[in-house]
Amino acid sequence: MTATRDLGRQNKRYAKMRFGSLLGPMALRALGNFTEQFQFSVANGDLLFLDSGWYVTHSGLTSLARRNRCAGISVQPVKPFCDPSAQRWAFKATVYKTKACRGFVGYGDADPSNVSFLVHGAEMRVAETRAVNRALRKAYGIGICSVEEIGSLAEPSQSSRRESKKLPPQPANGNYGGRTVRDHLCQIIRQHQLDATLVKSYATDFCGVKVLREATREQVENFVAHLADWAEKDRNALLCQLNSYLGAKEGAA
Repeated sequence: MTATRDLGRQNKRYAKMRFGSLLGPMALRALGNFTEQFQFSVANGDLLFLDSGWYVTHSGLTSLARRNRCAGISVQPVKPFCDPSAQRWAFKATVYKTKACRGFVGYGDADPSNVSFLVHGAEMRVAETRAVNRALRKAYGIGICSVEEIGSLAEPSQSSRRESKKLPPQPANGNYGGRTVRDHLCQIIRQHQLDATLVKSYATDFCGVKVLREATREQVENFVAHLADWAEKDRNALLCQLNSYLGAKEGAA
C-alpha cells in the first residue's frame, strides 16, 4: 500500500507538471483510480492525457502484463480481412493470463485511412499492436482506450499543405527563420496547447540539424506549415509524436 501511495503522489506531481491546466479534479481522481488498480506510471509513459481524457499506452499494457506474470500472447493475421496491396491488415491477438487460461481475444485493424500519415507503410505493425492492446485491455479489465488504437482523422491534403506554406518572405536571421514565422509557431503552440520544448525537439529532427538555429529559413517554414497542418487535422497523433521526445526533454533538464 505504501508503494501505491508513493506512486500516486508521483503520478499526480508529474501529471501536473506535464499536462498543467489541462487536468481538472475529475482527471486527477481518475488518475488516482488507475494508479491504485493497475500501478500505471505517468513518468514511464504508461498513460497519456489527450483531449480531456486518459489513454493507456502499449508500453503501459505490456508492463502491466509482465507485473501480473502473463503466461503468453499469441497473434495471427485474419486473412479474409487482409489486403497487402492496399496496405490493409487485420490481426487477432489472444492473451493468456495463466497457463490454464482459455484466453482473452482482441482484434485490431489498420489501413492508410485510419493511421497517421507518419506511419504509412507500417500498417501491418499498427494492426498487430492494436490487436494486442485490445486483448490486454480485456484480460485485465481496462476500460480506457489505448493511444495506439486512435485512428487518424485524415492525412493533410496537398492543397492545404500548399496554402499553409504561403508565408511572406522573411529574412534569415537564425532565430526561427524570422519574426513572422516565429510568431506563427508560437500561435500554433498556444492554440493547440503544445509543449514548446517538445516542439523544438521535433523541429530539430524534422529539419535534420543538431540545433535549431542551424536550420535554414525554408526548413523552418516547412516545419511550421507541417505542424499547423498536423495540429489541425490530427492533434492526437501529433501529441503522440511530441511525447516521444519526453526522455530527451528530461535529459536536457
